[in-house]
Amino acid sequence: MATLEAGTPAPNFTLEDLSGQPHALRDALRQGPVLLVVWKAGCGSCKLTFPYLERLRETYPGAAWHLWAIGQDPVDRIETFLTQNGPVSFTILDDYPDYRVSRLYDPVATPTLFLVEPDDRIALTAMGFDKRALNEISARIAARLGVAPVVIAPPDDGNPPFKPG
Repeated sequence: MATLEAGTPAPNFTLEDLSGQPHALRDALRQGPVLLVVWKAGCGSCKLTFPYLERLRETYPGAAWHLWAIGQDPVDRIETFLTQNGPVSFTILDDYPDYRVSRLYDPVATPTLFLVEPDDRIALTAMGFDKRALNEISARIAARLGVAPVVIAPPDDGNPPFKPG
């Protein structure tokens, strides 16, 4: 199996958030696109990516799209990561210990981002910390919402344009 690419149908799944509330992809897609971010607590590129994800969620608030960070660690490690690198306003889901979603989407690195459109197709796949991809996701969400896009990952903010996961 290989990491799912743009144009591929997005496998449906249901995962629980940290409070035990289930989240089903198909249900969320009825409201708009869903950005899935598969990540690990010990990943340096994930730590670099999280503030940009928070900026993305704050820039485009509301229920017309979702941002789900799918953790591949036990809840205590996820909570420690969030304490050290948060807070976040987006949904954190846990894929540990059976990695059901990770096996379906097969990311080769963390973080891997999958922008899923309401037609159940993956519109964009990006691996590692990638400012170009983050800004493209911002532009796509803005277009979907009918608002002006915001550059959420400026080139001159002190972080590299790309860091592999």
